[in-house]
Amino acid sequence: MPSDKRSAVVFPKSQSALTQLGENIKLACKRRNYSQTLISERTGLSRLTIRKIERGDPKVSIGHYVAVLAVLGLVADFAKVANDDELGRKLQDIKLMGK
Repeated sequence: MPSDKRSAVVFPKSQSALTQLGENIKLACKRRNYSQTLISERTGLSRLTIRKIERGDPKVSIGHYVAVLAVLGLVADFAKVANDDELGRKLQDIKLMGK
C-alpha cells in the first residue's frame, strides 16, 4: 500500500539552517536546564521527536518546532522569520520605478 506522505526535498544549504535551528533550540534548553523529558511532557511530543528537533530533522512538523519554542518562551522569534524581505522590497521598488 503506497504511503500518502511525501518528504520535502531539503537542499544542503536549507538543511544547514535547520541544523542551526536545532542547535539553537538545544542550547536554549540547556541554558534553562530543561531536559528532553521536561520538554516532552510540556509539549506532548515524544522524546524521540525532541531529539529530532534538536538535530534539525526536516521530517518533523513545523508545528512541533513551534511547540518547543513556545515552551522555551521563544515562539515570538518565529514570527520574525521572513519579516525583513529585503529582496522582495528591492524587486518591488524596481517595478515601481518603471511606472
